Amino acid sequence: MARNSGPLTPVNPRLAAISGPLRDSVFPLQDGSLSIGREFSNQLIIDDSLVSLQHCKLSCDANGMCVVRDLGSASGTFVNGLPVSERTLASGDQIVVGGSVFVFHAEEGTDSTPGTVELSDAAGGAGDAAQTRLRGEDVRYLQPDALAALPSGERTARDLQTLLKISTAIGSIRNVESLQWQLLGMIFDVVPAERGAILAGTDPEEFSSVVAWDRVAGPQHSVQVDRELARQVLEEGVAILSNDAAETPQTPPVHSLICVPLLSLNKTIGLIYLNTANPAARFTNEDLQLVTAIAGIASMAMESARQVEWLGSENMRLRAEVDLDHDMVGESEPMREVYQLIERVAATDTTVLIYGESGTGKELAARAIHRNSARRDQPFVAINCAALTETLLESELFGHERGAFTGAVTQKRGQLEMANAGTIFLDEMGEISPALQAKLLRVLQERDFMRVGGTRSMPLNIRVIAATNKNLLKATKDGTFREDLYYRLNVVAITMPALRDHKEDIPLLANYFAAKCAEKCNRRIMGVSPDAGTLLKQYDWPGNIRELENAIERAVVLGSSGMILPEDLPETLHETPANSMRSSTYHEAVRQLKRQLILTAMDQSEGKITEAARLLGVHSNYLHRLIRNLDLRLTLKKRNQG
Repeated sequence: MARNSGPLTPVNPRLAAISGPLRDSVFPLQDGSLSIGREFSNQLIIDDSLVSLQHCKLSCDANGMCVVRDLGSASGTFVNGLPVSERTLASGDQIVVGGSVFVFHAEEGTDSTPGTVELSDAAGGAGDAAQTRLRGEDVRYLQPDALAALPSGERTARDLQTLLKISTAIGSIRNVESLQWQLLGMIFDVVPAERGAILAGTDPEEFSSVVAWDRVAGPQHSVQVDRELARQVLEEGVAILSNDAAETPQTPPVHSLICVPLLSLNKTIGLIYLNTANPAARFTNEDLQLVTAIAGIASMAMESARQVEWLGSENMRLRAEVDLDHDMVGESEPMREVYQLIERVAATDTTVLIYGESGTGKELAARAIHRNSARRDQPFVAINCAALTETLLESELFGHERGAFTGAVTQKRGQLEMANAGTIFLDEMGEISPALQAKLLRVLQERDFMRVGGTRSMPLNIRVIAATNKNLLKATKDGTFREDLYYRLNVVAITMPALRDHKEDIPLLANYFAAKCAEKCNRRIMGVSPDAGTLLKQYDWPGNIRELENAIERAVVLGSSGMILPEDLPETLHETPANSMRSSTYHEAVRQLKRQLILTAMDQSEGKITEAARLLGVHSNYLHRLIRNLDLRLTLKKRNQG
């Protein structure tokens, strides 16, 4: 029986988002259609000012053809880089809507994440090929004086029209990745490339942003990029056209390569890489001129989009710092993420579970949530569940009636009742017994409670914030923590980073604690010395911020100068093996010089500490501490015995 050669109805057609706010999401065409826009009536809603209320619609007809139709959108709908009013789609087509990029998949098993690049040596035989090199000053489309002398012709007119269209299309895009995808699609429309990639960054081994597409093998295949050619273009800032020198049956298929730098203020910020294995569609010098001119326009647009993205993130950071009322210290990326989460959850009454090792500031985060919520004027009650026995904790939480147990001579209001209308913070939640877990679960479900020994339920209006340094999910699997309670608590999870994961905040924290303790101790402390700062940064801080605070307080109390010095810090910080220390050669040289000065003074004083301290001009107690911190006691003991 002959097979039907007509179009087949797509099996589970869908869109896969590869860029934009919905990235990594997949949207099926339910009932063969999918409407896209900013309005809530659409099946696919995109919160993007570049997207119209009713932007476009995808639909599959009875013949199995899928079509995308623009619905009169302001910014247009693009397929493979071209603006369309209506276009029949093929599997693998790239669709751009506002700042989002989608890939259309018509069949099962074709979902993939395009954009991967594999660096290889002489990909496509560029190493032995003839090369044409083009510098920026020789690009005729980018030189005002050369434009008047351009030869008239169909190719020149088409190239100029292409440059105008590209500059107009990408000028309004404010998302770097979306800009790269649209630019690649536009290049494919005017240059006979089978594969292409736009790579942002200056390191050929690790690009910061990669957009790549194989038009022949499909989006699921990576694009091979010649490592040496990419390195050459990045280092020299010169565009290169490479064609195979020989064409014999024994040679591999003919390859033609174009690699063009993206230049901003004479600095290379990335490159455009194009490749074809079609011998009938070699790249020409005119293609090289055009792609280099496109790169000149794209570089400015990419830098502009990158600046807009940076300003947006900086604006969010500053808003979080200004709007968020908290006592936490830190400006690192992990802490900024914590601030943003707190700002978002504070406005709701959602139950929050805060994870983190001991000493990371879980209670400070809980207090920040309360202080930035609508309950800020109501009580904040904190209970350390690990500090009380099961009986005492139950009485502390729920309160008790008079005569409920031996010693209950009066009625007592519990902490839950005290926190009514406010927030209760349950620290070390993983330490609560199974029996108490069941009672707490009822509180979360029913929002009422009963005092110990009581007979009447009392309504409760509280927000619950819990914290733990344990893995509660693992505890549920081990049977030590109720699974239903875990899911009641784990509505929104915030993880406080360990101090070793944001060491860039150590100087801020150290100076903050130094000023705080100096005021309490009535001392004048100007800050932390560079040597002491090096010790603080190289230590892993198993006790986290609490251990750092204790170390700084000790230094302020025991220190004898206006700066916190290495010898003022706890001995554990000096016990870091020298081969794992990240201190500079300068700091190690200073350390060795101190050792030598002390040994010399001890030799001159014949081992007398008081006399050696006088020779060095320091107090004898300070010299004792230096000897201990610099690990000189054993050395001096051996010298004395000798």
